[in-house]
Amino acid sequence: MTRLYSCAAQGADTLGVIEVLREQFPPHADAIRMVFAFYGCGHDDHLLHYALRQSFPAATLLGGTSSGGVASERGFGGPLSIGLLLIEDEDGDYGAASARLGDDPAAAAQDALCRALASCGCAGQLPELIWIYQAPGSEEAVIKGLCSVIGDGCPIIGGTSADENVLGFWRQLGPEGVFDNGLVVGVLFPSTPLGFSFQGGYEPLGPNGIVTGIGRMLAGESGIVTAMAGREIVSIDNEPAAVVYNRWTGGLIDRQVAEGGVVLAETTMRPIAVEAGRIEDVAHYLLVHPESVSPGGGLRTFCNLEVGSRVYAMHGDRGRLIRRAGRVVEEARRGLENPRAVAGALVVYCAGCKIAVGEEIGSVADTVAHSLGEAPFVTCFTFGEQGRLIDHNVHGNLMISAVVFGS
Repeated sequence: MTRLYSCAAQGADTLGVIEVLREQFPPHADAIRMVFAFYGCGHDDHLLHYALRQSFPAATLLGGTSSGGVASERGFGGPLSIGLLLIEDEDGDYGAASARLGDDPAAAAQDALCRALASCGCAGQLPELIWIYQAPGSEEAVIKGLCSVIGDGCPIIGGTSADENVLGFWRQLGPEGVFDNGLVVGVLFPSTPLGFSFQGGYEPLGPNGIVTGIGRMLAGESGIVTAMAGREIVSIDNEPAAVVYNRWTGGLIDRQVAEGGVVLAETTMRPIAVEAGRIEDVAHYLLVHPESVSPGGGLRTFCNLEVGSRVYAMHGDRGRLIRRAGRVVEEARRGLENPRAVAGALVVYCAGCKIAVGEEIGSVADTVAHSLGEAPFVTCFTFGEQGRLIDHNVHGNLMISAVVFGS
């Protein structure tokens, strides 16, 4: 049988918050096999790592910073909150390993995955799920590296660690300690079923076009300069990308088109997307969040795009983003053999969506709690989301994922 426990507390003093968390720990702490830990970037995660190592000696650790804190069945904790999700599963196997991303993130991912499998005695085996948490910027390369080891049949779900204001204060926590430009890979072989879902809460606005130019970038260790894929869209239909986007959105970024600059807040409800595939002729979209306008009129994003991709203008609203979290959890529950037998859940919710819903973020936690009944959960808020969409593992923005554990 699998049991999950959530613990959450908030406060400016990391040691004080840890003491409050300890009061919520189950009495049989030595039976905990995996600990997910998420926290506002103002906390001392070295202290947290040490405390968790002492409290759960048989568990593997993974997690990192979460933008604005965490949420759980207790509600939204606030920017100084810490949340833990504890997994007890005597008959399951759980492992994790971390690595610095360095100059070759794909190789770092391969290495971390192999060490994570070895750490739980499952070298060479295919996990039920791979869960990742990483620094921003190399998400596609990490997925490519993982898939080179286990193929694209195993679901890869996780998030990009975040801070409060995109200032680079994000960190990752793994068995080996704390990183600021690292990757943590968890492998899960639970004794009970898992269900998972990965969705966005946006709809097509209508306009679309073809990416005809991408900013120049270095292609991995080779040092070869390429302009076929990257995170700056130079042109759409042979016009400056920012000009095209601004026209699609009715002048949403007039000032930045003229002057350049950050457009993160303005574009949260008006992202772009690529079509990920269709189910029964219904299109499913992978969302891409525009981050800034470059001096030449390019549109910088948080995802890699390729020349020749068709991009679509999308739109969302606060109500849809609040409700979608519960729907994602409900879809994940339907993936269980018995949707009524739920031990708990791990939810990833984009930090951009969190900013968009504002003070109603507590309602997001409420919708998740309603969908899970009495089961515990923890939600982290991320700068990128990884999940399985139309039978492929992908990285996107403004997405929501859920992993639901059967009991």
